[in-house]
Amino acid sequence: MRVAIIGQSTFAGEVYKQLVKDGHKIVGVFTVPDQGSREDPLASIAAADNVAVFKFKSWRKKGVALPEVLEAYRSVDPELNVMPFCSQFIPMEVINHPKHRSICYHPSILPRHRGASSINWTLMSGDKRTGFSIFWADDGLDTGPILLQKECDVEPNDTVDSLYNRFMYPEGITGMAEAVRLIDQGKAPRIVQSEEGATYDAMLNKTHLCRLALDQTAQALHDFVRGMDSAPGAWVIMDGKETKLYGSKLWSGGAPSDAREVPIEGLSSPALLHKDGLLIPGIDGAQVNVSRISVDGKMMAAGKYGAAGGAEAEALELTEHELKVAAQLKDTWKAILNIDVQDDTDFFKAGAGSMDVVRLVEEVKEKAEVSLENEDIFMATMFSEFIQAVVVRMRGGDGKPVFTFDAVKITANKMELEFPHQLFINGQFVNATGGKTLKTINPATEELICEVQSASKEDVDTAVNAAHAAFYDGEWGRMNARDRGTLLFRLADLMDQHKEELATLESLDSGAVYMVALKTHVGMSVDTWRYFAGWCDKIHGSTIPINNARPNHNLTITKKLPIGVVGLVTPWNYPLMMLSWKMAACLAAGNTVVIKPAQVSPLTALKFAELSVKAGIPPGVINVLPGTGSVCGQALADHLLVRKFGFTGSTPVGKIIMKSCAESNLKKVSLELGGKSPFLIFADCDLEKAVRMGLSSVFFNKGENCIAAGRLFVEDSIHDEFVKRVVSECKKIVIGDPLDRNTTHGPQNHLAHLNKLIDYIATGIKEGAKLEYGGHRLDRKGYFLEPTVFTGVEDNMYIAKEESFGPIMIISKFPNGDVDGVIRRANDTEFGLASGVMTNDLSRALYVSDRLDAGTCFVNTYNKTDVAAPFGGFKQSGFGKDLGEDALNEYLKTKTITFEY
Repeated sequence: MRVAIIGQSTFAGEVYKQLVKDGHKIVGVFTVPDQGSREDPLASIAAADNVAVFKFKSWRKKGVALPEVLEAYRSVDPELNVMPFCSQFIPMEVINHPKHRSICYHPSILPRHRGASSINWTLMSGDKRTGFSIFWADDGLDTGPILLQKECDVEPNDTVDSLYNRFMYPEGITGMAEAVRLIDQGKAPRIVQSEEGATYDAMLNKTHLCRLALDQTAQALHDFVRGMDSAPGAWVIMDGKETKLYGSKLWSGGAPSDAREVPIEGLSSPALLHKDGLLIPGIDGAQVNVSRISVDGKMMAAGKYGAAGGAEAEALELTEHELKVAAQLKDTWKAILNIDVQDDTDFFKAGAGSMDVVRLVEEVKEKAEVSLENEDIFMATMFSEFIQAVVVRMRGGDGKPVFTFDAVKITANKMELEFPHQLFINGQFVNATGGKTLKTINPATEELICEVQSASKEDVDTAVNAAHAAFYDGEWGRMNARDRGTLLFRLADLMDQHKEELATLESLDSGAVYMVALKTHVGMSVDTWRYFAGWCDKIHGSTIPINNARPNHNLTITKKLPIGVVGLVTPWNYPLMMLSWKMAACLAAGNTVVIKPAQVSPLTALKFAELSVKAGIPPGVINVLPGTGSVCGQALADHLLVRKFGFTGSTPVGKIIMKSCAESNLKKVSLELGGKSPFLIFADCDLEKAVRMGLSSVFFNKGENCIAAGRLFVEDSIHDEFVKRVVSECKKIVIGDPLDRNTTHGPQNHLAHLNKLIDYIATGIKEGAKLEYGGHRLDRKGYFLEPTVFTGVEDNMYIAKEESFGPIMIISKFPNGDVDGVIRRANDTEFGLASGVMTNDLSRALYVSDRLDAGTCFVNTYNKTDVAAPFGGFKQSGFGKDLGEDALNEYLKTKTITFEY
């Protein structure tokens, strides 16, 4: 068809391109006059194709079409007028002239929101659905018959820009092309608009229409502000000045600790300024947070308004490379604005619009190789400010306020350590509301490292609400999976860069030998984050063949979706590694998290929280709450907004947690609990390796190891030699300061646990087991226990049935060749976490490993875990998996969707 395009903007230019691509002939383009030297994008695109371009300031005068305009229009002889975002009043002589008349694009579901400010009113009215209409133009205002309509959901924090960029713009181009195709095929409908539900909304070109009425609920305040973001801007009188408000979100946190009062005309109580914005209360008691304000024409972060030390920062001196980038970006500004650009040129005052912001962000990514957000452009509208913001980002800054906290500073392991000691909630370290603290003791010296804030039930509620808001309303919930993976890779890199510091903290806090902490506690943690970061964009559902409902057809698909807010409670034996095993899979799946680390060793979890901020993890995604199990852990298990709970710890506590999760809101639960892992050593094994594996299976990480071999079954014919060699090797174990590189065995984690182990040993002796070696606390500072070996352990003894969770080897013998008998004895326990077998007979290895009732079985090795291999127990050792692809399923839910066509 021969098409005339009447309109303006980048959107009209893209419609032009699509119609040309579809084979239509554009015979003329009618648009607005140049703004200064800046030509409308539609005119530029058409002129490049040698299409006739007409720029009319007006089409009529006093309601009558201008003759010279009509003559120019009729000269192109179109069959159809296409009007994408046409802002001018077009005479009916033009509307009705072509064979197929005229179609017009309107960004609302007509008849609702007729008028020029329809997208604004969609948001200001709190609509949950919106879309666009393509209608046959008539002599009314957006009243013509409907040709085509498409709809979308309005998201809780949509603005005019986000709604336009996400749906109205891309789908609108497709819709206009589809409408022209239907006309060309003679299939275009003409559906008369109903007047039922029709609204006409005023154009927001008068200042009084944009003033925010403050006698409304927080939701209504939020809708009004976002409906005018980024233009024309809702305003209030703050501190006696007209102040425009941008970047509105409903506030889910408590009162910020850094809040400053500021008067707003019409509010009965002051609004609150804080580092993240301006809190304005609604009449319902809820609050809306505004992140950006404009005062006297100057955009700024709301939290910086009136703050002390708010003087302009000294300008950065640019390097040769940065000057080259600045020159390239000046050319970009020139191309967008079509004017000479000076340091004081203002991007928006020079005529830039929302799509120009999108283009500029992309150009910065290409030329400076850094990413800006749209908001960064709004905050630095002058060219000189803009270049400074880009350079800050190029130098590794993020343009956000410096992240600070009250750090504990100590010297250890020949390094200066700084780490947090407060709760980590919504991206900030804060004090506990209850004023309680936990003493963190160095188990090697029995000296106080520091006091850590202890979370109350109220703190749990604040953290869970922050995680809930981050999941449903925040950036994390909207983020592409691949972008989420990028952040997790960045976090893993930061952990790797700080591995010596993290390993030192782990040694000080948990008693882990430094080299073990470096390789296993920290090293495997880094591996875990990298492994699950790679999974982020590989989580998907499936397509399932189902029976058709004839004569129609059916298609069923599944989607894997994150659960929401996840609560985690981790143990004290591998503080950082247990956090990583659970949280990496949780975040890779797209959830947010509140974690309670063990109260006796929380320091690496808090250091991890600090690194997560540096990695760019958005506020509220990760929340770390040191505290007690009875208060903090219980509140987390009981909380109604927590939809999944993961726990590693003892079986009795696991049962309490499972009950709480069921009674609260039927949370999904995964539990990794106690163990009494059997290790079967057959006479045909490599005895030297068996001794080495036996020692490792029990004494690794000073026995504080969930999969530690709780009982070794040694075949009769090699029993005595095995015991002799084990005792000989125990004598070589170097016990001492875990930071000493020669040390191989450090202190137990805390005093209460050491005392339990001493009681456990006393029980074994009382029951008649033979103490072959060790069994005593060392006569020195620290919670040191000698590696201990028992033999002659009978099946009915306490130490044969119960887990020690310490460096205590329990050895029982079994008759030569009695394979089935020893398997029965090994399985005669309510635990089923891990197991092992040593034999050079492949058939026996397969037979035994199949029949040992445990989630993991090691053959001719022990403790060989890997981030790609699923880990978890059977029976009262719990259920659910950490690590491997299986772990992702613990943090996902499956939705089934069935279509009929």
